[in-house]
Amino acid sequence: MRADLPEGHQPRHSFWRRLTHASPARLAIAAFLAVVGLVTVALWLPISTTSGHAPPFIDALFTATSAVCVTGLTSVDTANYWSEFGHGAILVGIQIGGLGIMTLGSIMTLMTFRRLGFRTRLLAASETGSTSLGEVGLLVRAVAVISAAAESVIAVVLISRFVTTGEPWPRAVWHGVFYAVSTFNNAGFAPTDHGLEPYLADWGVLVPVGLGVFIGSLGFPVILDITRHLRHPRRWNLHTKLTVSVSLVLVVASAVLLSLTEWNNPATLGDQTTGTTLLNSVFTGVNTRSGGFATYAIDQQRPATIIAQDALMFIGGGSASTAGGIKVTTFAVLLLAILAEARGDRDMEAFGRRIDPSTLRVAITVTTAGVVLVFIGALGLSIIGAGPPDHVIFETISAFGTCGLSTGLSATLPWDGKLILVALMLVGRLGTMTIAALVSLTNRRRLIRLPQERPIIG
Repeated sequence: MRADLPEGHQPRHSFWRRLTHASPARLAIAAFLAVVGLVTVALWLPISTTSGHAPPFIDALFTATSAVCVTGLTSVDTANYWSEFGHGAILVGIQIGGLGIMTLGSIMTLMTFRRLGFRTRLLAASETGSTSLGEVGLLVRAVAVISAAAESVIAVVLISRFVTTGEPWPRAVWHGVFYAVSTFNNAGFAPTDHGLEPYLADWGVLVPVGLGVFIGSLGFPVILDITRHLRHPRRWNLHTKLTVSVSLVLVVASAVLLSLTEWNNPATLGDQTTGTTLLNSVFTGVNTRSGGFATYAIDQQRPATIIAQDALMFIGGGSASTAGGIKVTTFAVLLLAILAEARGDRDMEAFGRRIDPSTLRVAITVTTAGVVLVFIGALGLSIIGAGPPDHVIFETISAFGTCGLSTGLSATLPWDGKLILVALMLVGRLGTMTIAALVSLTNRRRLIRLPQERPIIG
């Protein structure tokens, strides 16, 4: 604080500067929750509904949280319940939430001070995967450009397709823009009646939406790394290689499994052509990990499909992406640790690189926290008698993984059940990200170490 200024005329940014430098993660989370509050207020207005009456507060809160957390779970019919103003509020929430909690905090700091504090850079580096603190400022500035570019391309493709299906230009433009933002941000909100079900066999809609969801789920650091070394994949860093390879494996595996389990199911894909079935198998495989779009009734799937989707939603997408879950790199590190232990290797290795053992500590912490949160959420819903156990678990994991696929349970829950899912969406979006950053930053070195002893495991 400058001494040459009289009292009451100190720099107005001094308080925010101290707050940002002291706890950038806390500031980012506060900003994120503030956005949820603002979108809730906007949706609570009578103008936000088609009926012209104010919606129940719990539905406004639920929808706002789902939008800002880019989840896609809904307690009311998005297309018919909310007005154009309500759709606009949802779209704004999706766009802001998709930027990510650490990225949002870094951008706010840049806007206020034109520079990043050291601790903010550390937290942002942990979230974005950047290895150079000097690159973080450039990275967070690139987030907006990447989002705008990707969403613009998707919007142009979808608008042209909607026009050819007979939609008037104004409606086609609105639907194209809404789907583009919802797609790239893995939000799963659909402004059209019955969502994407009418486009079950429409390659012109499902292909761009599926590609947009997949690209958005990779994460900004991966997208940047790929664009920098587009013609030289060998130069991709380890994070990019793990994210892309594991994501592709999960998509293929889930598509094959879904084809096998739903091929003869008349309630889902059993009556479709081979091409349509394969298209929807891949589309659903991509969206299960975070996108949240569905082309048929999820509750009509076979039990084997539901169980597989539980696992995929829990894994989620890439770090620092618009996807949720424990992240594919976390899953990859756990698999590499198991493989190394089975082989008797001392180190975890992948793509010619050795992975720091401390990374395993973060992966185990994040995964364990996720399991505990899902258990608590499912237990809470079961206590209030929300529905069948398989539907309860599915809805709980979908909320925690910010996926958005639903068996229809969300719309039938009482207010306390909806509050449980609201809490899960917030913790799922903010919790694992913050836990990973805090565990990474608290990896202290001790001069004196206790004697080592190995307990019996298994």
